[in-house]
Amino acid sequence: MYLLPLVEVVAGERTSEDAVARALELYASLGMKPLRVRKEVDGFVADRLLEALWREALWLVSDHVATVEEIDDAVRYGAGLRWAQMGTFLTYRIAGGEAGMRHFLAQFGPALAWPWTKLTEVPELTDELVDKIAAQSDAQAEGLTIRELERLRDDNLVAILQALRARDYAAGSVVREHDARLLDRSGGDSAELDQSRPLLLHETTVDPSWSDYNGHLTEARYLHVFAEATDAFLRHVGVDARYLEGGHSAYTVETHLRHRREVAALEPLQVLTQVLGADEQRLHLFHTMRHATSGDTLATGEHMLVHVDAAAGRACPWVEPVATAVAEIATTHGALPIPEAVGRAIAL
Repeated sequence: MYLLPLVEVVAGERTSEDAVARALELYASLGMKPLRVRKEVDGFVADRLLEALWREALWLVSDHVATVEEIDDAVRYGAGLRWAQMGTFLTYRIAGGEAGMRHFLAQFGPALAWPWTKLTEVPELTDELVDKIAAQSDAQAEGLTIRELERLRDDNLVAILQALRARDYAAGSVVREHDARLLDRSGGDSAELDQSRPLLLHETTVDPSWSDYNGHLTEARYLHVFAEATDAFLRHVGVDARYLEGGHSAYTVETHLRHRREVAALEPLQVLTQVLGADEQRLHLFHTMRHATSGDTLATGEHMLVHVDAAAGRACPWVEPVATAVAEIATTHGALPIPEAVGRAIAL
């Protein structure tokens, strides 16, 4: 999906309600946030808000109040952080205190008559003003290319979305819901895998943001990749969104990692998963992380998982059809050689 999930849906005079409903459903299925605009208007909603801010920013530069970088800093380090999670009205509701929005409007409404803004006017884009803005913008970019700025922007947007996803709030709730839909659709191809061998269920590429000061995959990200491989295995055996909504999950209670080789940013990875054992409540996994091109072993992870009743906060037996799927793979993998790293302890 596009990194900004918002899509504004505007019906024309001859647009049927059925067409609007289908559009809303389609965009939601793609992981976007469809917003139905109540009436046709030039610029829709988001662009009109952006245009208002843009006009005021131009005046601030034109009147020598601030440079383009200083204006962007005022947004990046101030209001922008609030807008990313709460927008304008909810932010101001909080500003009104316990008395709410009505109190805020009564307290700050008179300020609307003050000459704080020139939104109804537009500064003339003279050659002098254009040169001034362009020069300041060049200085602000500090030599970064457009592509480099785009990558920086996208990486930051992903980080913000993931942070909001963890809180299941604002745009993060859209990401979480889309992840749940993808979870339900995943695992179809994995059903065709040869179950008699370690399972290749997870492949990825080292994201540049995962690198440490040596330019290699940072220590914590090895565990991150193994956690993704564990999730892939759980999906393979049927732990989907519906299973999780039923109040059941699997928690990792013990982990042992071995770091065998370093790997740099943008290198391809794959993880092979072997079931070392399972009973009615536990699952013993062994992951082998390999370089997808060279086949070199980069790390291994041994993990013990316990199936839980999430609401009760205690272990419980696996639920069908997951119970049968786990037992069948455990039986099949029981014929495989035990990796030499299994059960290793750290010692001098």
